[in-house]
Amino acid sequence: MDSISQPLIRINNLCKTYPTRSGDTVALDKVNLDIGDGEFIALVGPSGCGKTTLLKILAGLEGGFSGEARLGNVAITKPSLEVGVVFQEPTLLPWRTILENIMLPVELVRMDTKTYTKRALELMEMIGLKGFENKYPRELSGGMRQRAGICRALVRDPKVLLMDEPFGALDAMTREFLNAELQRIWMRAGKTVVFVTHSIPEAVFLADRVVVMSPRPGRISEIVPIGLPRERKLGDLAHAGDELARIRGHFADSSMID
Repeated sequence: MDSISQPLIRINNLCKTYPTRSGDTVALDKVNLDIGDGEFIALVGPSGCGKTTLLKILAGLEGGFSGEARLGNVAITKPSLEVGVVFQEPTLLPWRTILENIMLPVELVRMDTKTYTKRALELMEMIGLKGFENKYPRELSGGMRQRAGICRALVRDPKVLLMDEPFGALDAMTREFLNAELQRIWMRAGKTVVFVTHSIPEAVFLADRVVVMSPRPGRISEIVPIGLPRERKLGDLAHAGDELARIRGHFADSSMID
């Protein structure tokens, strides 16, 4: 198992079981992972393997587990201002403008509105939403709404960005464009990213390391380092055949994952 000398996130012997009427369901079993400051980690695996459960634990949204998850020197037991989350759907409030939606996390914890409005506008410009500040979610495409969700997660300037299949519902061309945009934002902002995806090419394109998870109960089968240099272009995947094949080799049934 790969190890980072000074990890920002440390996961030790993490187990999570859900009780059901027919018996306990083990979602995660003895997961160990160190994630470095500024690293981009992708989690891949079949549906039901515990990827989203692990992300929720790191976000402080899921308790009742054994083992340990730590952010720096602090055990993760509740949501933190140091962590931003982007879900599968942007879940923007339809009665608020895009800027007002992005500012919602700032308002909820009563941070300085003037300071963070400036940051929100800078993020919108960086991600290509300048000029859409006063639009409403219904007036934007799915890809633009998801960009607003990323801005919302970043507006408080967290150390960590957790992303749960944020581009899974988008068409292929929009998804590829946003993959390139996310790489650019990550390189500029220097955040630590944990990114859940069913797409092996997406994981290889974005990540420094790809964490391959087994079918339930979710365990780490392998951690695959990605040797492609930055800044990556989509065509660079042609040079990642070994990594792609290595990851796909974990899934005998090709229908389980892209």
